[in-house]
Amino acid sequence: MNRFSLAILIAFAGIAVSTAVSAQQDPQFSQHMFGRLPVNPGYAGSNEAICANLLYRNQWTGFGGEPKSTMFSFDMPVDVLRGGVGLSVYASDQLGAQSNLNVRGAYAYRTNLGPGRLGIGIDAGYHQQSLNGSEFVYNDLNDNNIPAGSVGDGVLDLGLGVYYNTDKLYVGLSTTHLLEGDIDYENVRSTLARHYWLMAGYSAELSPSMTLKPALLVKTDGVSTQMDLNANLFINNRFWVGAGYRLQDAIVLMAGLEIVPNLRLGYSYDYTTSAIRSYSSGTHEIMLGYCFKPVKVVKRTYHRNVRML
Repeated sequence: MNRFSLAILIAFAGIAVSTAVSAQQDPQFSQHMFGRLPVNPGYAGSNEAICANLLYRNQWTGFGGEPKSTMFSFDMPVDVLRGGVGLSVYASDQLGAQSNLNVRGAYAYRTNLGPGRLGIGIDAGYHQQSLNGSEFVYNDLNDNNIPAGSVGDGVLDLGLGVYYNTDKLYVGLSTTHLLEGDIDYENVRSTLARHYWLMAGYSAELSPSMTLKPALLVKTDGVSTQMDLNANLFINNRFWVGAGYRLQDAIVLMAGLEIVPNLRLGYSYDYTTSAIRSYSSGTHEIMLGYCFKPVKVVKRTYHRNVRML
């Protein structure tokens, strides 16, 4: 790692050390290194490829009312816009009686900086939240504060992010739910808490056939903070195995392979280490990703030889 890359990594990491650690609001994914766009719009187009990723997570299996989250993301470079564009969708994020839908489009302006590229991005979209009152167990059947059926509301959602990457290093800092919108349904009000994200990763070549890729993700809503530390060992750039730790929450095991060129499949299992482990049989997560780098057509120029008229 050169001095410039190391300086950037230390500067971003320093932002993360001043907060306490606990759980927080937005959905989490153990294979976050394969889905960076939904939390940082500055990532759009950074691979110089057309990429799509799908993640499904069944958290705390067997607990009852456990979160089930699906996340889709797509991004690609657009030279005429001097950057990249993307789309991210939380197609389903359920927690008991509550469910969420979040759809956002992203744009990142990308420019050269030192040995790498810097992306400055913004995303905008819609966040919808619904509540199914029939899922509640009532102590007072006449309590009018709890809706009898399904109700919902939605708000405009914005995010900002910066993302820097070289061939070996990436670092990103971003914020989501920038407007902290209020969602009102009947007698219930919910506020989207603004979130801040720090991500970083490095690719270390151990041998011609093995590469170690550690990754860090820190997320906070200003009240509570959570940190994920992961490392994957890639073999022949086709298979990978890895492990991670989510502070005060879970130990993570990961594995995956490239099924056919450009198409990869990953799986992770979280072993819960918090007090909830007595009621849960762990968390399962599946990742499906496709990334295709189109060959750029070189524009040929012709010159007339004045000696050959």
